[in-house]
Amino acid sequence: MTQQITHEAVIDEHHFGMRFDQVLAELFPDYSRSRLKDWIVDGKVTLDGKVVTKPREKVLPGMAVRLDAQVESEERFEAQPIDLDIVFEDEHILVLNKPAGLVVHPGAGTPDGTILNALLHHHQGAAQLARAGIVHRLDKDTTGLMVVAKSIAAQTHLVTALQARDITREYEAIVNGVMTAGGQVDEPVGRHPTKRTHMAVVSSGKPAVTHYRVAERFRLHTRLRLRLESGRTHQIRVHMAHLRHPLVGDLQYGGRPRPPQGGSDELLTALRGFKRQALHAVKLALHHPISGELMSWEAPVPDDMLAIAELLRKDAHGVDDDYNL
Repeated sequence: MTQQITHEAVIDEHHFGMRFDQVLAELFPDYSRSRLKDWIVDGKVTLDGKVVTKPREKVLPGMAVRLDAQVESEERFEAQPIDLDIVFEDEHILVLNKPAGLVVHPGAGTPDGTILNALLHHHQGAAQLARAGIVHRLDKDTTGLMVVAKSIAAQTHLVTALQARDITREYEAIVNGVMTAGGQVDEPVGRHPTKRTHMAVVSSGKPAVTHYRVAERFRLHTRLRLRLESGRTHQIRVHMAHLRHPLVGDLQYGGRPRPPQGGSDELLTALRGFKRQALHAVKLALHHPISGELMSWEAPVPDDMLAIAELLRKDAHGVDDDYNL
């Protein structure tokens, strides 16, 4: 289904000589520049009653602008009563703590039972938003914080903030191998040339930057704190594998169990039984898309990662301490 929208405005003096699409972006800031441009090309916007389909068209003060368009809704997907761990919510955004195993968006092999289906059930306005307000994703088996828009204005501003790298996303991870120091990976990420379901560092990929620092070293593993500048599919997993330090449990990118020599049976069993990538979105910070207030949230590291870290710590130090992630 679709929602019909209509907006009217008059071009002001300071718009003189500006391009049509630039003026629309100022007049109707609730919508993205690319969406407004598409509406112009599709003949959905008029100037003084005449359809103008050229985004670069120059405009004059006093011209009347009218936008008549349709926004696709997500009602083709089913609303389902799936529990969400909501950390924060107001009329414009919600922040949730995603568990392992929950898919964010329906796709091949997962037609429903996703966060999108849950959002459609959680609040009525989600059906009028692209992807039910989802602006970024976490992999199925990655846990932690996600922000979701509840209004078109919030969604537009959050997408812009993500593109401008104005949203802070920090992660906890446990990787194979001992890393001696922190650093960054600045390598493009794109579709793997031969493995359709994999991503890889490839020259034709999109720019991707991951910052990391060592939080704790074990005998044959390292706990990391990471921060994303970009948000490419599988970015952290691909970048760590590129450094030859794949995430524990990430079989897709080489993270098979690598127990330290002489390690306990308990540790060996735990590493073999860890069936997901050891990755958790621990911190999210952003300026509220409407009020501009700086907001920040943290989500506790889940029990399965805490348990693995504790066993690795015992193996490294030979003591049972109460160190917390």
